[in-house]
Amino acid sequence: MTTKKKWHVMPAVVATTIMSFCGVLIETSMNVTFPTLMKQFGIDAGLIQWVTTANLLTVAISIPLSAYLIRNVSEKNLFVSSNLFFLLGVILDSIAGNFELLLAGRILQGIGTGLALPLAMHIILEHVPLEKRGFMVGVATMTTCFAPAIGPTYGGIILHHFDWNKIFLFLVPILAISFVVGIMSIPQRKIETRTGFNFGGYFFLALGLALLLIAIERFSPWLLLLSIMVLLMFYFSNKKKRLISLNVFSNRRFVWFMYGALVTQAIALGISFIFPNYLQIGLHQNTVTAGLFMLPGATFVFLLAPVSGRLMDELGYFKPIVFGLTLASLGLAFLAFVLPNAGVKLLLCGDIATKIGMGLAASSLVATSLSQLEREESIDGNSVLNTLQQFSGALSTTVVSVVFGWAQKTMPNGSMVGSRISIVLILAITLIALGLVLKLKFEARN
Repeated sequence: MTTKKKWHVMPAVVATTIMSFCGVLIETSMNVTFPTLMKQFGIDAGLIQWVTTANLLTVAISIPLSAYLIRNVSEKNLFVSSNLFFLLGVILDSIAGNFELLLAGRILQGIGTGLALPLAMHIILEHVPLEKRGFMVGVATMTTCFAPAIGPTYGGIILHHFDWNKIFLFLVPILAISFVVGIMSIPQRKIETRTGFNFGGYFFLALGLALLLIAIERFSPWLLLLSIMVLLMFYFSNKKKRLISLNVFSNRRFVWFMYGALVTQAIALGISFIFPNYLQIGLHQNTVTAGLFMLPGATFVFLLAPVSGRLMDELGYFKPIVFGLTLASLGLAFLAFVLPNAGVKLLLCGDIATKIGMGLAASSLVATSLSQLEREESIDGNSVLNTLQQFSGALSTTVVSVVFGWAQKTMPNGSMVGSRISIVLILAITLIALGLVLKLKFEARN
């Protein structure tokens, strides 16, 4: 599995994360366009959220496939394939004139992102020494944490000056740069042995995750039961012929730290849905204001992600994670408290506090969770983590959009009520993550 050809690790990581950055940037930049798209296509909030959710679900479904591909396809070929899928989806959406074509392009982008996300972390785990890994994970996390926060800013500015299709078109040059850098920095690797692929297990996993999201969106107990049954079929199929090693779930420390990483993803995607929509619908702000609102918090996330990784390398995981989750919890609690009567400035203070906390905790949680595994488990652990990160983002977006849509239909000040309930739910899962980390630290001391 190793190669004698020279790796240029930093540019290779940057090239793969640029694509991930573009994928997540589009996810959240489209949130600003939802009121416009609902009018243009004549659809409601429950349906329009699938512009984001379908993409996130495709990413989550594609990542388990990447675990197989990393073992059976060279990193260079995998990078080229993921880039071409993403570029095709971007071009398709840049000319889309109806909802169905827009959705098709988002699915193609999801395939590209799903193949690229685990590749970046695989390069770090395979080619970066343990003592420098926190910083490199911070660099990789920086792009995916920065993108959800800056996405609404990008989308708001584009929508104010151009039509929404340009959100996709203007990313083509960035993807071209990513492609060139990746081709130059990732060497070709000869595959010595190849393994078979569990098509049945992969089908059950993809179907089960899709049904689970649809069940939550529609409040359907029967679909929920069906999704559980299908996921059980995946479990038994996976036992016979492994698609992903589920043994990583027996490592409690990996699972608990991973939960914290999933929470930071849920915060990023949830907040990026709530505020662009609330500012436009509830506070009657324009798309530029709704987008620029997210920029200060995004800047802190961008600056703090590599700092968090460096702090973890020097001080250990506990301080950056606990301080980050505590600050994020305080920021969310402040937002929930002031939301009924707050203007843009107060909401901005709460968002900045939340994003600073998220920026400090996110990369340390990812690096710490994966460091709990043996090297031979790292590919599967990386695949599991990335799959669930994307699914948690899709789940967060689905839950928030359902709450938002329900409140709008049933209450006079529905956008405010829906936003407040959503923030309280995000706060609850953040406090659970903080409690789990504190418990692990207490156990380690004893």
